[in-house]
Amino acid sequence: MKLSKPFIYPQSRKLRREELHSVYQALRKAFGHQHWWPGETPFEVIVGAILTQNTAWTNVEKAIINLKENGKLNPESLRRIAERGLAKLIRPAGYFNVKANRLKHFIRFLYSEYQGRVERLRAERGDALRQKLLAVKGIGPETADSILLYAAQKPYFVIDAYTKRVFARHRLLPRRHSYDAWQRLFQKALPASVSLYNDFHAQIVAVGKRYCRTQPDCANCPLHPFLS
Repeated sequence: MKLSKPFIYPQSRKLRREELHSVYQALRKAFGHQHWWPGETPFEVIVGAILTQNTAWTNVEKAIINLKENGKLNPESLRRIAERGLAKLIRPAGYFNVKANRLKHFIRFLYSEYQGRVERLRAERGDALRQKLLAVKGIGPETADSILLYAAQKPYFVIDAYTKRVFARHRLLPRRHSYDAWQRLFQKALPASVSLYNDFHAQIVAVGKRYCRTQPDCANCPLHPFLS
C-alpha cells in the first residue's frame, strides 16, 4: 500500500492586511454567497449562536427543530420552561445542561434589560450592547459578536477558530494573539459593512472546513495564490 505523502507546511509569504478584501473576493468567487446565518428570526439566530459553542452546526439544527416542534423557540416559552426540560430539548447540541443554563441566563438578561423584546435589544448601540452581552454568563466575545452581527445587524467581525487557523497559516497574525487583536486587524482593513462581515466570515468557515483542515489541501485551495 502506498503511503500518503506527509504534509509539509509551506514557507508562505506574509499576507498583508490590505489584501484581505482580495482574499474575500477569491473566496466569494470559489464558493458563492453563503447566505449565513441560517435562522428564520433574530431570536432563532441568538439561540443558535449560544447553542453552537463547541459543537457542529448540524447538531444545533436538531436542537432548534426540537424547540420549534415543542413551541419553545420564543423568549416567553424559554423563560417559563424549567431548565431541566430545556436541557432535554437541546440535548443534540451537546453540553446540554451547560447550554440550558446559558440560555436561561440570556433570557433573564433579555427580560431585565429589554423587557423580553429582541427588537429593543437590536435597537441598542453596538458598543453598549456588546459590553452587556459579555457580562452575561456563558457569552464570550465570539458568541457576543455573532449575536451583534447576525441578529442585531451591527458591524462586528466574528473571529473563530477557522479565522485564526487560516490566517495564521498565511502569517497574517500569530494564532496566539488575542481575540481583540484579531478583530481589530480585520475591522481596520475592511469597511464597516454588515453584509461584508457577514459573508466574509461565512467564506472563512467554508474554506476552513473544505481545505484548511488539520491536514490542509493547499494545492487546491482558492487561497493558494496568496501563499507565494
